[in-house]
Amino acid sequence: MAERSQYEELSRHLSGIGAVKREMSRGLPPECPPASAAVLSLLAKYGEMRASRLSELMAIDMSVTSRHVAHVAEHGWIGRHPDPQDGRSRLLRITPQGQQLLNELSEGVTEALAHYLHDWSDDDVAQLNALLERLRTSFGDCRTRAPQDLPRQTADPARPPTREAGQQTTAQN
Repeated sequence: MAERSQYEELSRHLSGIGAVKREMSRGLPPECPPASAAVLSLLAKYGEMRASRLSELMAIDMSVTSRHVAHVAEHGWIGRHPDPQDGRSRLLRITPQGQQLLNELSEGVTEALAHYLHDWSDDDVAQLNALLERLRTSFGDCRTRAPQDLPRQTADPARPPTREAGQQTTAQN
């Protein structure tokens, strides 16, 4: 097992990944925000599905998913049709226009990575890919994990305790 300081450093680096993701998102066209790209990517990867399944895969509330679905549907990037097993439900499917956009977005991300990582060796990139895959595997499918199943943070004497929502400290009482 690694030293605690290594996990702390990893935590800082993972926070920095957010900045990398934001930089990569700047290359998206204004009409296709990151959530729209995620909808297209998931439909391309998993095939047609109900919005409820998409919501699970995106790990977001159904109302938020509905807004993203409406946006991509308005642009013609996905189609909605009745579910033959339940006519009350709709199945979502990426359209040829959506697939074309997704291909263009993927090419743009690939070009951006090639630009920013131009001085990395093939072995460096392969190692990063392998380690990121291993990290994801270690966490499992965290999108469907219930909050009570997550590991609790243990008290660290070097850090002040965090408050739960609605809890007040003694000084505030």
